[in-house]
Amino acid sequence: MFAQATLEPHRGAVDSWAAHIRATLSLGIPLIGAQLAQLGIHTTDVIIVGQLGAAPLAALVLAGQFFFTIFIFGQGFSIAVVPMVAQAFGRGDAISVRRSMRMGMWVSIAYAILTLPAFYFAETILLALGQKPEVAKLAADYLAISQYGLLPALLFAVLRALVSATGKAGIILWVTLLTLVLNAVLAYGLVLGHLGLPELGMRGAAIVAVVANVVSFLLMVAYIQWEPSTRRYELFVRFWRPDWRALWDVVHLGLPISVTVLAEVSLFAAASLLMGRIGTIELAAHGIALQLASIAFMIPLGLSQAATVRIGVAHGRGQYGDLVRAAIAVLGIAAAFSLTGGILFAVAPQFFAGFFLNENTPEAAAVLAVAGPLVVIAGIFQLVDGLQAIASGLLRGLKDARVPMLLALASYWPIGFFLAWLLAFPAGMGSVGIWLGFLVGLGSAAVLLSLRFLSKVRHEMKMAGI
Repeated sequence: MFAQATLEPHRGAVDSWAAHIRATLSLGIPLIGAQLAQLGIHTTDVIIVGQLGAAPLAALVLAGQFFFTIFIFGQGFSIAVVPMVAQAFGRGDAISVRRSMRMGMWVSIAYAILTLPAFYFAETILLALGQKPEVAKLAADYLAISQYGLLPALLFAVLRALVSATGKAGIILWVTLLTLVLNAVLAYGLVLGHLGLPELGMRGAAIVAVVANVVSFLLMVAYIQWEPSTRRYELFVRFWRPDWRALWDVVHLGLPISVTVLAEVSLFAAASLLMGRIGTIELAAHGIALQLASIAFMIPLGLSQAATVRIGVAHGRGQYGDLVRAAIAVLGIAAAFSLTGGILFAVAPQFFAGFFLNENTPEAAAVLAVAGPLVVIAGIFQLVDGLQAIASGLLRGLKDARVPMLLALASYWPIGFFLAWLLAFPAGMGSVGIWLGFLVGLGSAAVLLSLRFLSKVRHEMKMAGI
C-alpha cells in the first residue's frame, strides 16, 4: 500500500492550442493504431476466409457480428472504467484508481460467465432470425470455439484504462501489433493449410481468434506488472477483496454505456440480418462495405477514447478551460481524418472492395457490383459516424451516460432502423436503402450528443462560477 497522492487543481490553467493538439495526438495516435491493429486481426480473417467462397465469408460476417455484439455490451463496463480512472488520476486519488480497475475486472468476469448460453444456442438464434441454414451452421461452428476468447478480450479492455490514463497508451499499440502479426501467420496456416499446418477452414480462424485474445491479455498483464508507474497500483494484490461502492459505480455508469454502444452495434447486426434476407451476395457485399467503414471508424474511435481520458483528467483537476480546448482540438482532428477517409472511399470504391475477394471465384463480380455503391455511402458515413463517436467520448469523460443513452436509442432505432427497413423493402431500394437509413440515424445521434455535451459543460462551468 502507498500513500494517496495529492494534486492541486488549477481552475485557471489553460494550455495553448498547440499543446492541446500535441497532447491529443500523443494519446490518440497509439489508441488509433491499436484500434486499427485490432480491427486488422478480424480483417485478416475476413480476407483469408474470403478465399473459401461467398458462403464462408457470409458466415464469418454473421459470426463476427454475433460475437462483437456480445463483446461490445460487456466492453461498456470497461469503457466506464476509463473516466473513473482518468478523473481519479487527475485528482491524485490512487486508491480509487486501483479500486475502479479491480471492480471493472470483476464485472467483466461475471459478464463473460452470463453470456455462455448465448454462444451455446447460436445456431438456433441465427435460424430464428431468418438466416440460411448453411450459413447459420458455419457461423455457429465458429462461435463454439471463439467464445473462449471473450473473457481475455474483456479483461484486456479494462487494463487499457490504466495505461491510457497514466500516459502509457503506447503499449496498447505494441501489444496489438504483435498480436496482429501472430494472428495473420496462424490464420494463413490454419485456415488455408499453409506453413505445414492442417487446413481447418473457419474452425482454424476461430482457434486463432482465441489465441490472439489470450496472448494480448497476458502481454498487457506482464507489462503492468513490469512497469513501475503501473505496478505501484497493485491491481492483482488481494484481487479477491471486494469494494462494493466501486463495483456499483462500474455497473451504474457502465450499464447505460453498454446499452448505448449495443444500440449502435446491434443496428449494424440488424443490417446484416436484413441483408441476409435479401441474399447471400448482398450480405457478402455488405460485409465488405462494413469492414471498410469499420477500418476508417477506428480513427475517430481511437480519438474518442483519447477524448474520454483528456476530458476526464481535466474534469478531475477542475480545469474547465483546458477541458473546452481539449474537446475542440479532438473534434477538429477527427473531422480532418473523417473527411479524408470519406473522399478516398467515394473516389475508388471498387478498388477498396477488391481487397476482400478472390476475383477467380464465381461470385466475385456479383459481390463487387453490389459492394461498390455501398462503399461510396460508407465514405459519406465517416463524417457523421466520427462526430457521434467523438461526442460520446466527450460525454463519457464527464461520466454522463444516461441521457446520452436515451438520445442514442432514439437516433439509432426509431430513426435509423425504421428508415433502413422502409427504404430497403417498401421503397424497393434494397441494400443501398439500408445504408442510407443508418446514415440518417447516426447523423441524428451526432447532432443530439454534441448539443448535450455543450449543455453539460455550460451547466458545470456555471455551477463552478466560471
